[in-house]
Amino acid sequence: MSDVQKPDTEKATTGTGAAAGSAGADEKFLSVRDLRIHFDTDDGLVKSVDGVSFDLKAGQTLGIVGESGSGKSVTSLGIMGLHNSERARISGEIWLDGEELIGAGTERVRKLRGQKMAMIFQDPLSALHPYYSIGAQIVEAYRVHNAVDKKTAKKRAVEMLDRVGIPEPARRYDDYPHQFSGGMRQRAMIAMALVNNPQLLIADEPTTALDVTVQAQILDLIRDLQKEFHSAVVIITHDLGVVAEIADELLVMYAGRCIERGSAEKVFYRPQHPYTWGLLGSMPRIDREQTDRLVPVKGTPPSLINVPSGCAFHPRCPYADVPKDNITRTERPELRQITDGHFSACHMTPAERERIWTEEIAPKL
Repeated sequence: MSDVQKPDTEKATTGTGAAAGSAGADEKFLSVRDLRIHFDTDDGLVKSVDGVSFDLKAGQTLGIVGESGSGKSVTSLGIMGLHNSERARISGEIWLDGEELIGAGTERVRKLRGQKMAMIFQDPLSALHPYYSIGAQIVEAYRVHNAVDKKTAKKRAVEMLDRVGIPEPARRYDDYPHQFSGGMRQRAMIAMALVNNPQLLIADEPTTALDVTVQAQILDLIRDLQKEFHSAVVIITHDLGVVAEIADELLVMYAGRCIERGSAEKVFYRPQHPYTWGLLGSMPRIDREQTDRLVPVKGTPPSLINVPSGCAFHPRCPYADVPKDNITRTERPELRQITDGHFSACHMTPAERERIWTEEIAPKL
């Protein structure tokens, strides 16, 4: 059985009916098909994203996890249409509410960005303009997509600052980014992203460099606002604790490819890929006593210019020799369905994975 399904034919060809309106409860609001984003450099072709596919329904949260350099942020920027078209080679399909984005014009994607889809960037201090006040930047984001006067836009901006929990929003409206704390800047960024009630929200490392208590507040805020707006949310992070708290579905990336995908429950409690085992093994637990040291994933992520042959994870995989005939070093594994809605790209047989998980991995987690 194929691991992906093509978008609805009517949507793909006519752009009418459901494609022209909002996705229904059971329809895929965001569908990514075989997305590839490559960059030409002096050292060679960088395959940052090399064939990623996934679906996301309205009201659901997808967590994309992996180490730095795995292609998570590049994927999100590709969805938002923020890559330099002269430098990036982009292919595949990105369907947003029945509309294909890669083949759409730059102006069309710009109109959708901020209105139908929005992004919370990793570093709000860099993403926010230092010369303009927080309020002025939210007003600009609102007036770009709405024909309203400045007074109406300011009222909306103050309302959004209040909604994301910034105290005295009318007074803080005129403050500049450097006058906000890290957590308050992140809240202001969320207010700006949500000012136009987008149906897709992408959060790229939204809790990086924040205190643990502030992290929890930001995650609670995103979750509450998602329920209010019924938005589809993509959370990009290297922190499994973050996605455990908020995600419905998980996509694990390694070397620009998806190596495991499924519901959060299945990926956390019945993971099917050695890399996912490694990520779980390196995550601290606070729900029980930790008697052994955390075990990091050995080695370093591969160069995206010279990705290892066969399974890209095999140089770091402690079980690379389990499959016979040296297949892990010669043949790249495809993403295959393990159980309903759960996919993994590993050469080991289900029986081999089950034995290793039951006898060696699960007891240590």
